[in-house]
Amino acid sequence: MTADTPIRAQPERPPETEAVVDAVVVGAGFAGMYMLHRLRGLGFSARVFEAGSGVGGTWYWNRYPGARCDVESMQYSFSFSEELDQQWNWSEKYAPQPEILSYANHVADRFDLRRDIVFDTRVTAAAFDDEAKRWRIETDRGDRVSAKFCIMAVGCLSAPNRPDFAGIQDFRGPIYHTGEWPHQDVDFSGLRVGVIGTGSSAIQSIPIIAQQAAALTVFQRTATWSVPARNESLTPEFLRAAKAEYPALRAKARGRPTGFYFPFNMKPALEAAPEEREQQYEEAWARGGLPFLGAFGDLLFEKAANDTIADFARRKIRQLVKDPATAALLCPDNVFGCKRLCVDTTYFETYNLPHVKLVDVSTTPIERFTADGIEVDGVAYPLDAVVCATGFAAMTGSFDKIRITGRRGQTLAEKWRAGPRAYLGIASAGFPNLFTITGPGSPSVLASMIQAIEQHVDWMADCMAHMRDIGATTIEPIQGDEDAWVEHVTDVSTVSLRSTCSSWYVGTNIPGRPRVFMPYIGGFPVYVQKCNEVMSGGFEGFVIEGAPASNTEPKVRLTERWRVPIDIDVISPAAVAARRVPMV
Repeated sequence: MTADTPIRAQPERPPETEAVVDAVVVGAGFAGMYMLHRLRGLGFSARVFEAGSGVGGTWYWNRYPGARCDVESMQYSFSFSEELDQQWNWSEKYAPQPEILSYANHVADRFDLRRDIVFDTRVTAAAFDDEAKRWRIETDRGDRVSAKFCIMAVGCLSAPNRPDFAGIQDFRGPIYHTGEWPHQDVDFSGLRVGVIGTGSSAIQSIPIIAQQAAALTVFQRTATWSVPARNESLTPEFLRAAKAEYPALRAKARGRPTGFYFPFNMKPALEAAPEEREQQYEEAWARGGLPFLGAFGDLLFEKAANDTIADFARRKIRQLVKDPATAALLCPDNVFGCKRLCVDTTYFETYNLPHVKLVDVSTTPIERFTADGIEVDGVAYPLDAVVCATGFAAMTGSFDKIRITGRRGQTLAEKWRAGPRAYLGIASAGFPNLFTITGPGSPSVLASMIQAIEQHVDWMADCMAHMRDIGATTIEPIQGDEDAWVEHVTDVSTVSLRSTCSSWYVGTNIPGRPRVFMPYIGGFPVYVQKCNEVMSGGFEGFVIEGAPASNTEPKVRLTERWRVPIDIDVISPAAVAARRVPMV
């Protein structure tokens, strides 16, 4: 049997077959919720369809043991409401999944969002009607809704990569996927548990599972870089002081390449003496978290500099893991930070426990599942339960689940067969009035996700309001401008060492996917500046149709908080390159 998700009995309701709204939003995670809030504030009618039974998106589905955010709680939150900032209290430096989901539910309740969200309903098709200039949206519940705008808030990491091992159906125990964890408690007490994968969800869950399981076997294909979180409770005194400075913190975060604020040392590692480098790394390791990559300014751009931090991290792993052979397997041989850096609590130390075993499947992959476990290189590993921490079809996987059809019958899947193509990660030529929140070609997963979401939603909302002001019917990218942006995204990615290894950034974790660097690495404020220039210039790179000639003069109302100055003190080489490369 498998245990991917609990069986949910969908409540009976008659399908909507003649509904007409201004906008349909697909997904009720943080992106969908904020999009709905902005649409309402502008007087647009909207319907949100959500496959789950509640809001929260990523944090609704990813309930695996130990799940928590790797961006500090005070910044991993909406910034559009100062009252919300002051009302909500985070309990830990890095919020656990249940608390983030509680926050999402609090936002839904506070802004009365649920009345326009249809839960337990998956959008299956969206087709643009060339004659009516409207989108026809269909769901698995029989809904047929007409909308002027279709907004995809489907998330970047929301399509689980389910492995298809030989014999997997023969296994007699439960099989879980970290991205589709049951909503009821899972107890591994006394069981022999296998975990496949050593990415972020595995690194977070393995220490917790090891506390319960009688035996834990981890099957690792590629070792992953991870740094200690140094998580801690947030005191009332800390919260009061932080909230007093919240507006300033938000402004500083929007000006940083990552979209969130942390101390950053711009000095190149290669210009520091070895003793200075070691001290800087020790101090950064002691602080913990993703800011470890801010120890020096050239770590993701100069291989020799990266080698210094990689060597330091390997020494730490060897110090933490007692068995030299196991430690060697846990030491990555790729660029430090090339894949998304992980943040952990006692991950490496877990391998010192006598009932925890690491199995290398890099050269000899998993051969098959049997009724009683997993076989690798002729060796049988008896198991009672299996956890697949095998990640996601990142960035575009959720789009693949919906048949999206644009002008002249072209599907988005056909257009994106060789890799996703979108202008600014916001829209794709041939698909009028279709917006993609944090889509490929935008900073998305390389920035703080909620800030990236807010910037996209505000841009889209301002765009829709502008179209209404001038009486326009449709907006879509010009093909040449879209092509130039896609080329620019690729060009800028080559400046960073992140483009040099196989990762889900380039889709190589999914067999058959084209290798394309999907997120925009030029820096969050540089990207925001480009979006602002496009809008204030009368939507350069887009064609707007249907507006009377007298109404086509730009009258754009740009959301004020996105007039972001670039923080030149911490601008990265990728951001510098982004400003030097023509951006259409």
